[in-house]
Amino acid sequence: MSGHSKWAQIKRKKGVADVKKGAVFTRLGREISIAAREGGGDPDSNFALRLAVDKARSQNMPKENIERAIKRGTGELNEGGQLEEVMYEGYGPGGSALLVQVLTDNRNRAASDVRHIFTRTGGNLAAANAVAWMFEKKGVVTIEGVKNTDDLELELIDAGADDFKVDGNVLEAYCAPERLKAMRDALEKRKVPIASAELAWIAKTPAQVTDDQAVQTMKLMESLEEHDDVQKVYSNLDITDAVMNKFEGAKEHA
Repeated sequence: MSGHSKWAQIKRKKGVADVKKGAVFTRLGREISIAAREGGGDPDSNFALRLAVDKARSQNMPKENIERAIKRGTGELNEGGQLEEVMYEGYGPGGSALLVQVLTDNRNRAASDVRHIFTRTGGNLAAANAVAWMFEKKGVVTIEGVKNTDDLELELIDAGADDFKVDGNVLEAYCAPERLKAMRDALEKRKVPIASAELAWIAKTPAQVTDDQAVQTMKLMESLEEHDDVQKVYSNLDITDAVMNKFEGAKEHA
C-alpha cells in the first residue's frame, strides 16, 4: 500500500500546476457527471456524488461548474458526448501492474492513445483481467498532520477501518468499500480532519523491480495521468523514499 501513499503525495504536489492547466477541473467534472448519472443528482442520497463534489470543492472548483457537471450527468444539460468509463490494464518496465481508469466520449481514441503511451515509455498494454486480480477495491481515508497515531488508529478501528498505512505525518486508513461512508461520517462526528476520502484500487502485494525500473514506471504513470481522458492510475509499484527522490531528481534535471 506504500505505492498508493507515495503516489498520492506526488499528486498533491502537482495539484497547483494541474489546476493552472485546467486538467483537474475537467477530470473532476467528468467524475461528478458519472456519479450523478449512476446515482442521481442529490449528494445527500448519492454518496459517490458527495465524494466527487467534496473533492471538487477541495480543489476550489467553482460552484457553477459543479452544478453544471451534475446536470450533465442527470441529463438536464446536453453538453458533449456520452461519457463511458473504461479500465485499461498493463505492465510497466520490469513487470509492475497498472490499472488505468478512463472516462471518455471516444473509446477507440482513448484505447489508441493509452496504448501509445505504454509503448513509448517502455510498458505494455495488456488484455482485460490480466492484472486486475492483483488489486482489490478499498475505501481510503487520508488524514494529514497526524501527531498521535495510536489514539487515532483506535478511533479508526471503531469507525470501520481494517488496515492502516503511516507515512510521516500522513495516515491512510483502509476499509471495505461499503464501509467508507460510515467511516467518514464517524470521523467527521469525532471532528477528525479528513484530507480526502475515496474509493481506490489497492494492490494486494508490491511488485519487485529495480529502482531504475520503478522510476521509469512512475514516468509512465505520470504520462498516462496527463492524458485528458485518464482519471486515475493505480499500480502495485512499491515507491520507496529513495525511488521517489530519484524520480523527482530526474524531473528537476530533465
